[in-house]
Amino acid sequence: MAPPASETAAVVDGGDGQQQRQAGGFGQTITGIIRIAVFCYFASKFFSPKQKPSDPSKPSHLMSNLFQRGEPMDMWFYLSEHEKFNDFGNEGALIWHETNLPYAVWKPESTRTFSMTYYPSEALKNNGSLYAHVFFARSGFPIDPSDPEYQPLNCFGRTHPVATYLPKRKADKKKSLLGNPKDSDESNVEVEEVDGKDSDLKDEGPVEWVSYWKPNVTINLVDDFTRYPQHGVPPNIDPYLLVEPSTVNYYPTVFFNEFWLLRDKLILINETVSELPFNLEVSPISMTKWQLFQQIDQSFQIHRSYGSMLDDESDELKRVFLEGNPYLLGVTMFVSMLHSVFDFLAFKNDIQFWNKNKSMEGLSAKSVVLNFICQFIIFLYLLDNDTSWMILASSGVGVCIEFWKIGKAMRIEVDRSGMIPRLRFHDRESYASNKTKEYDDIAIKFLSYVLLLLVVGFSIYSLAYERHKSWYSWILSSLTSCVYMFGFIMMCPQLFINYKLKSVAHLPWRQMTYKFLNTIIDDLFAFVIKMPMLHRLSVFRDDVIFLIYLYQRWVYPVDKTRVNEFGFGGEDESVDTKKISDQEDDKKTN
Repeated sequence: MAPPASETAAVVDGGDGQQQRQAGGFGQTITGIIRIAVFCYFASKFFSPKQKPSDPSKPSHLMSNLFQRGEPMDMWFYLSEHEKFNDFGNEGALIWHETNLPYAVWKPESTRTFSMTYYPSEALKNNGSLYAHVFFARSGFPIDPSDPEYQPLNCFGRTHPVATYLPKRKADKKKSLLGNPKDSDESNVEVEEVDGKDSDLKDEGPVEWVSYWKPNVTINLVDDFTRYPQHGVPPNIDPYLLVEPSTVNYYPTVFFNEFWLLRDKLILINETVSELPFNLEVSPISMTKWQLFQQIDQSFQIHRSYGSMLDDESDELKRVFLEGNPYLLGVTMFVSMLHSVFDFLAFKNDIQFWNKNKSMEGLSAKSVVLNFICQFIIFLYLLDNDTSWMILASSGVGVCIEFWKIGKAMRIEVDRSGMIPRLRFHDRESYASNKTKEYDDIAIKFLSYVLLLLVVGFSIYSLAYERHKSWYSWILSSLTSCVYMFGFIMMCPQLFINYKLKSVAHLPWRQMTYKFLNTIIDDLFAFVIKMPMLHRLSVFRDDVIFLIYLYQRWVYPVDKTRVNEFGFGGEDESVDTKKISDQEDDKKTN
């Protein structure tokens, strides 16, 4: 593909909060997209619609390629503001001309590049259209139908738009809640919307569209010599196949490859633009690679339709492959497959741990409540920012599980004495009758002071220097940012309890190990995937906490008499094991 243009205008970003949500499930996205792409590719190969039985008296015609491998061709590249082109005598419209271009030959001379600076017309600056018309012909033959030597079997062409149209927001709804005039001016800046699927554009009248320039145009000639049945062309190939009606054979397939053209490389065309970079390339492409590009694009569309991928997440994934180290990408793809396995195992052991838990001795009940509050804040933040339903469903399930944990860690009663029933939470006897509650209260007391100062300080900063849609949005975004930055404080009460008890015996190490393996994978993605520095730092907080747990396990002796998370003591387990072994010895003796 043509090299990316350096003079490109970046599209306005949607905010750090949106990037944080995009980076959250990127490991699963990479695995899912690759899996769907490979599945669709082989499904199209093996399960494509079969040709209906034909009449034996009328044998089916097999279409073949009109050109031979290695046959030299000439190419003409025109730019025109009209979709249909026949002005072949206009030298000003001819941008690029190549001769003796071998077809479907994988040699350096098969790839040609050309770079230039295009000066847009006044019509193009005012949302006008511009099309690229590329024509190929056997060397020495003309492409102009008015030429006496013109032969339709020797030439073919394809048209493709160079300027694309994208909707834009009329105004950014975010504003300075304190009435800062500078921020109010910034809120009126029009922001480009990538796919035009933003809910803010609903019920606001007609949508205004603006044109964007494609700085890179890649023309691929598909290396395809398959003999297709006349009425049995695969559906993924049929739209691109150009059939010559007299011979019922097909011309070489021309594919305008925009797979690696990222959205932030598009350049806004307006009255202030005087020149535009234009990089062209013509080269062959294999049938497998062409189909793979199509299947991956199709998988992107499937993910968007199901709400499992945001609009610009596909570009971020492509950027990983363009800018990432190939060895690091290979490791990332491998560990991303393991991420889902570890995530499932951690989830299973977490449910199993709390389901079998009979005693809260040595465990922080208030940390469970704080975790629920944090999950609920994140859920409200995602709901306020119009997140896809799949991410909302996943977050909602997490909130329900955290609330279920509260029921296992505390005793919940429904108070019906008033007009409105209320929930009352009471400490379990195993938690309140020992030093665990005392140490938990001390830890929460001091940590809440620190957390309160951080939340208040960050909220004031966000109110003074950032823009928000409403006061409600400011509260949610401030709390969510504090959860990202200071969420590790919620894990500290358990560390404090272990420190005061001088023991970490029978902590759920299996569950913690799976979660720690997942944090290692998240650390890897933090270096590979483009994300805000705030979110990149937040992925390391679990590592610090787990390292402290390892240090406590090394420093403190293992107290086998302490009741574990399942309500059993270590000595009881050893006694039971000894009894079982004694019974087996007796059986062998008898």
